[in-house]
Amino acid sequence: MAKISKKRKEALSKIDRASLYSLADAASLVKEITTTKFDASVDLAVRLSVDPRKADQMVRGVVTLPHGTGKTVSVLALVTPDKEAEAKEAGADYVGLDEYLQKIKDGWTDVDVIVTMPSVMGKLGPLGRVLGPRGLMPNPKTGTVTMDVGKAVSDVKGGKIDFKVDKTGIVHASIGKVSFDADKILGNASELLQTLVKLKPSSAKGAYIKSVSMSSTMSPCIPVEFKND
Repeated sequence: MAKISKKRKEALSKIDRASLYSLADAASLVKEITTTKFDASVDLAVRLSVDPRKADQMVRGVVTLPHGTGKTVSVLALVTPDKEAEAKEAGADYVGLDEYLQKIKDGWTDVDVIVTMPSVMGKLGPLGRVLGPRGLMPNPKTGTVTMDVGKAVSDVKGGKIDFKVDKTGIVHASIGKVSFDADKILGNASELLQTLVKLKPSSAKGAYIKSVSMSSTMSPCIPVEFKND
């Protein structure tokens, strides 16, 4: 059996496993139990009463976190020449088309998000095997395939994230950094949960949100109380 480090024992001692914490208390506690030397991410795990194998219960969407993610997001805009200036002004890190399509074919995927236009999607199809597994394939549902390229880039840079329920019925999302004030962590977490509630499938039965937990990189999980209305 692996030994539990002194720091982890200390962190665990601060969590009452028999209790459910309010979202506000969890946002404060996650800062207290984090001992990493780097600025750890704060994550939310939400278990839903859905069956992702059924198309009408596949929960996915986007949310713009009011206080951003705390991460520097690298954006590639695959656009035609008439949209290049718009993408650059919005803050895209890489802008172009054919040269970047070739780079991706050659194995380059050193970006976090790709934004493109409907007319370009046909060229991206053959790259699905490269981009799909890395979560980089643009999708109209997440706002990354659009003619409003500038807004799409600005949204991503400003804290817009996309999420998708996994095969076990859990949505995992990074909602900020431990260096954030507790109020900012709370605000981001609340925004994600409110968005999930709005996306409740009509076919979902019983309590839609079964459980919520908050953690940071390498920290124990904090069980969070959530009341389904």
